[in-house]
Amino acid sequence: MLREILERFDDTVVIEKPVSKELEVTRYLLRYHDRPVLFEDVDGWSVAGNIWSTRERIAGYLNLSVMELMPFIADTMGNPSPCKTVGDAPFLQNSTEDFSLLELPVPKYYPRDGGQYFTSAMVVAKDENGFVNASFHRIMVRDEKAASIRLVPRHLYSMWKDKAEHGEELDVRIIVGNPVHLLLAGATSTVYGISELEIASRMSERAFGRPLEVVDLHGIPVPVQTEFVFEAGLMPELVDEGPFVDITGTYDYVRKQPLVVFERMYHVDEPVFHALLPGGYEHFMLMGLPKEPQIYASVKRVVPKVHGVRLTEGGAMWLHAVVSITKQHEGDGKNAILAAFAGHPSLKHVVVVDEDINIYDDRDVEWAIATRFQADKDLVVVPNARGSSLDPSATKSLTAKWGIDATKPLDRREEFERAEV
Repeated sequence: MLREILERFDDTVVIEKPVSKELEVTRYLLRYHDRPVLFEDVDGWSVAGNIWSTRERIAGYLNLSVMELMPFIADTMGNPSPCKTVGDAPFLQNSTEDFSLLELPVPKYYPRDGGQYFTSAMVVAKDENGFVNASFHRIMVRDEKAASIRLVPRHLYSMWKDKAEHGEELDVRIIVGNPVHLLLAGATSTVYGISELEIASRMSERAFGRPLEVVDLHGIPVPVQTEFVFEAGLMPELVDEGPFVDITGTYDYVRKQPLVVFERMYHVDEPVFHALLPGGYEHFMLMGLPKEPQIYASVKRVVPKVHGVRLTEGGAMWLHAVVSITKQHEGDGKNAILAAFAGHPSLKHVVVVDEDINIYDDRDVEWAIATRFQADKDLVVVPNARGSSLDPSATKSLTAKWGIDATKPLDRREEFERAEV
């Protein structure tokens, strides 16, 4: 469970004194932006954040190198594996209908937030054909048992809409405090019919040699390794959700979103609540890492030798990327730029470099731009393209996308080589 995971890391910061869930949790998470933080007393509960705030920590937990992380995610997305259903789970030891969301350690992260927010919550739902969806959704607390949930028009939205059109609620399980392979799987974008739980199961098999274990909780499979589980219903009724700080660190606006009614809470003994800081490094990693394989696959369709893709922290691991290729023809760099935009439509800026550039070193990437790029020949601008709704500079999600081809000309490669001893 999360406490055992945190004990494995030698850089975890432990805060023993009482900490308020109203903005104070945020201050610590910002101070230790890339280190795990364990709060021992947030309204009497244990809370952890920044757990998965670096590539190195995520890769190490999964028994991988950083370079192996993207191919690992790509393989698991393409080869889902069945979960193993078991008869019991640690969270079943504590079950109650006598709880208040207002008294749980659900933080209010920023001053203008609409309220306390579940930010690491995943929602598990099953449709009438037996398909199980698991996905991330921010959830704003409204009162003791009610909240509003942000649904983008994807799989859970479709399942909710089918019910709402008939005046019915959608039965769901909301899970908080999950291991990183489940979190990464929940952030992937798959076709309807491929369950994120089965992607997580493939990750578990590859990393630990065993499938993801789930328990049937009144008809819906729930991962055994979770700290909190809530039985809840997504109602047809729409209510206000927001404002909320999203991945870019800027406020998203208020929308009408489905009402959530919480009915029962389960948790493990001495649970740890996962507080995912909006716009923090952990948010970047969990939202951005599953997008890198999509960019890689798209670029590889037009350039045979693609060595790596990185969504950068400076671009909130959402808007900016670096792609490493081996050029075989002039024009490969520009084709890679356009393919990267197709692979991740929210992408706004991409730099394409040669294989000798370390894409995980910002200085190395900047050096490539400084020595291998000329704006009048190597800059690609795509005006009025559909971009990300999370970009505050976009106009109604329309943006100007631009790419930098910082690769060496094939006929003058030796002129651009770095001196070596």
